[in-house]
Amino acid sequence: MEDVGTTRTAVPVISPLAGEPIKRAEAERLAGVLKAVADPARLRLLSLIQSAPEGEASVSDLTAPLGLSQPTVSHHLRILTEAGLLEREKRGVWAYYRLVPSAIAAIADLLTPPRKRATKRVR
Repeated sequence: MEDVGTTRTAVPVISPLAGEPIKRAEAERLAGVLKAVADPARLRLLSLIQSAPEGEASVSDLTAPLGLSQPTVSHHLRILTEAGLLEREKRGVWAYYRLVPSAIAAIADLLTPPRKRATKRVR
């Protein structure tokens, strides 16, 4: 997919729950990603895109279910894309958005205490 998002916020590899202090730069990157998802409309966008039949959606697919205007939906999609949670593919005049599964999994892993992570993987 063609990535036309501008800035990506990298998710740190060290969990703040790993038992050791997280470095300031890593905490700032993680806070940026968490800030991107800390909005009800953005959480709904992630859910709507993931549950779409092809696992992708355009702005026009998302405005009615959210009840928001096209510029507002585009704004939220841009924030999620810049945070590295969505990837954007331009096809003609339309842009389609798809989740970045590894980014979503990384957030979940970062927020899962190490003991729970080990138990989860064994199952």
